[in-house]
Amino acid sequence: MAATLNSIEIFSGAGGLAKGLELAGTKHQAFIEWNADACNTLRMNYNKDIIFQGDVRDFSFEAYKDKGVDIIAGGPPCQPFSLGGKAKGNDDERDMFPAAISAIRTLLPKAFIFENVKGLLRESFAEYFHFIILQLTYPEELLMSDNWKENFLTLQSIDKEHKYDGVKYDVTFQLVNAADYGVPQKRERVIIVGFRSDLKVKWTFPEPTHSEESLLWDKYVTGDYWNRHHIENPANQQTYQIIRNQLMERYSIWPPELKPWRTMRDAFEGLGEPNGHGEHSLREGARTYPGHTGSDIDEPSKTIKAGGHGVPGGENTVRLADGSIRYLSVLEAKRIQTFPDDYIITGAWGEAMRQLGNAVPVHLAYIIGNSVLKAVTV
Repeated sequence: MAATLNSIEIFSGAGGLAKGLELAGTKHQAFIEWNADACNTLRMNYNKDIIFQGDVRDFSFEAYKDKGVDIIAGGPPCQPFSLGGKAKGNDDERDMFPAAISAIRTLLPKAFIFENVKGLLRESFAEYFHFIILQLTYPEELLMSDNWKENFLTLQSIDKEHKYDGVKYDVTFQLVNAADYGVPQKRERVIIVGFRSDLKVKWTFPEPTHSEESLLWDKYVTGDYWNRHHIENPANQQTYQIIRNQLMERYSIWPPELKPWRTMRDAFEGLGEPNGHGEHSLREGARTYPGHTGSDIDEPSKTIKAGGHGVPGGENTVRLADGSIRYLSVLEAKRIQTFPDDYIITGAWGEAMRQLGNAVPVHLAYIIGNSVLKAVTV
């Protein structure tokens, strides 16, 4: 484990990114979050004295200059860029990337980690996303125009001509699928990581550790997946032979190198069916509708979602082996998002699921955070 570094979490939500960074070795100096329910969750799991409930733009980062903040991390609101939202991007008042950049400009940490939705990479946002990256690269360049496109041209000129005397960051980003890192959920997110250039860090994103091909191999070649769970392969003989033949043709007798994707059944091991108690209680009324058909228990979950207008019912359900569906319990959703079982998520089912749907999977946060911390403590 890397040496302990001080961190500030902005747009903290329920604390998924923060928990992963804590496991990697950070010491939290402050959490900044505007949502009252998420703040209640943070207070149940962390020192309430370091939790600031309010607008990040009202937080005094200046007060932390002498505390040696090494890492700034957070998930700026995704709604402006979400594929399921109105996608107004920089015209959306919820675009908080300017606030994140301001925090970096004030504290100049050794590194930062930001997470956002896949929609940030869509073509219609390409210029604005490039603008965000350039601002993160040159945070001390004060932009004077009210028009972001004029400021974009200024930063492009600086980037081309190297006329900049402030603190610079080496910034990289990547679209990652949490399932490829051992999270039992197919969740694609953009991760942006920056290192202060004077540290001369040479860093690349951690390589995936798990794959879909390995899960298929375990199911249809060795049968290890079904044996591990003491159940029969539910596929009919024709489907079984087709998939097995495809795998054997591709890999011959040698199995894929990575570990198998983790499934919902893997994640739920030892829980049993929801029993009506606390976080593992059953919510009635689950149904499917077009485009929202639940998640197969023998696959990683589809992306758990918060929803813009309440929780979308089909997204947060599990399809059992007999074809029936039911809602996930809060405890099951925590397992899918790789929170520890004893991590408390406050609020009724809908609110708890909203918080979990907005969270960064803890294990993914740990994998990336641990790699970043090691890089800055070499």
